[in-house]
Amino acid sequence: MKIRWHVKLLITITNFMKIEILGSGCSKCKELEKRAKEVISKKGLKAEIEHIYDNDKIIERNIFVTPALMVDGKLVASGKVPSLEELLALIK
Repeated sequence: MKIRWHVKLLITITNFMKIEILGSGCSKCKELEKRAKEVISKKGLKAEIEHIYDNDKIIERNIFVTPALMVDGKLVASGKVPSLEELLALIK
């Protein structure tokens, strides 16, 4: 049975993780982004990383303390830079 190309594309898209770093671009925000990229690389995950700097967009997501980390639309850390070990557990 042949799998159509759009079904293969859908499977590929659904296995793709979305990581959002929210913060003004301070040193802590940059460190969080660096660590998140390191974890993704270590785990061999497929992920898109977006850094959101716009305060209005951050507040729209009900984030009031930065830096913050969202994985697939879910807030997993806020107000601190998690260690690499913590990020390994948070990013799955």
